[in-house]
Amino acid sequence: MQFITVNTGSSGNGYILKASDGDSLIIEAGCPLKKVKEAIDFDMNGLDNLIFSHLHLDHSKYLKEYFNAGINCYTGISTFNEYTGKHHRLKAMEFQKFYKIGSFKVACFPVVHDVSNVCYLIKHEESGPILFVTDTHYIPYTFSGLSQIILEVNYSIDIVDQHLLEGNGNYIVRNRVLNSHMELETAKEFLRRTGTGSTVNIALIHLSESNSDQFLFQKEIEGLTGKNVCVASPGLNINFDRTPF
Repeated sequence: MQFITVNTGSSGNGYILKASDGDSLIIEAGCPLKKVKEAIDFDMNGLDNLIFSHLHLDHSKYLKEYFNAGINCYTGISTFNEYTGKHHRLKAMEFQKFYKIGSFKVACFPVVHDVSNVCYLIKHEESGPILFVTDTHYIPYTFSGLSQIILEVNYSIDIVDQHLLEGNGNYIVRNRVLNSHMELETAKEFLRRTGTGSTVNIALIHLSESNSDQFLFQKEIEGLTGKNVCVASPGLNINFDRTPF
């Protein structure tokens, strides 16, 4: 199993899980389909399905491109109900119920954001259980036995407040971020609570351009978990096999 980052962050989010037989699951619709094709060397075999978390444009802007390409796009039932451009390729998922999507089994769980949003538990025999979480300030669940974790660590409150002290911050933006995105210490608390004994990889996604420090975040989470931790960037391609060697 490969985990491929097309792009991450407020400019657009797109990721791909690609099994050894070529079956692929796109995560998020915030990147043009052309960029997804480039990321997999234009091998469209097995590129039939996409899941997305919520309707903010950096996660959903290009849905119509995927519809028109014949790609089924799945999301949580609340987001499905909020989407105004209904299409037969748009599929609703009930919460906490597993759906077979290609060779993947996928369930969604509502999380806390400023619009309806879900995280995903994705199961595949090659990778083991994968958790995908973005755009939430808190995860009200505990997941056990995770092999791979794809986790938003958007900002550090220390960095945000330092910008304010220097006169470079904005209190309105600060308060919105605090109530809608994952802070470093909150992410660490979640990892402690969930446990990472079975985890092979932790991929950090959706870092703020101005309120994060990728080297600090990677070091802190490596120190906490002792696992392989990477910071997603365009073109990142890492082995997500349950047994990587």
